Amino acid sequence: MRAFKGRVVVPGRVAAEVLVSRQGLNTLASFQKALQFGDKKATCGDQNNSDLYGKQMAGKALCLPQTIGSTTGGLVIYCACSMGRQPACMLFSKPIDSLAAAGTVLADVWLDNVKMPVIDSLGDEFLEYVQDGMNVVVQEDGNILVG
Repeated sequence: MRAFKGRVVVPGRVAAEVLVSRQGLNTLASFQKALQFGDKKATCGDQNNSDLYGKQMAGKALCLPQTIGSTTGGLVIYCACSMGRQPACMLFSKPIDSLAAAGTVLADVWLDNVKMPVIDSLGDEFLEYVQDGMNVVVQEDGNILVG
């Protein structure tokens, strides 16, 4: 197992299978099917993201550099959490943007029984190392174990 340390945005502990995007996540395009059409697996609908398109995001350790897109990003993440269609955790190689951070923090504070740890600033080496299908263990202090 390899260890990485990041900054805690939303604390929590989880173990999950990795799903990697080497490009930014357009939250609206990615979660549209889950939010509008009842896709409980949160299958990524962003045709411009070849890493994630057509893959199930719900329950996965979503590893990505950053989010991209419109100002709806935080609301989309919050809504996915409120519907139980969120990733197990979100792990960012770069600092999280304020809109996405707001959505994850509000989901953590406002929603009962929803836990989606969010760690950012894990570094480029983290994103180069992780691969789809690996497993991660997220610890409350921002340590990530990948194996």
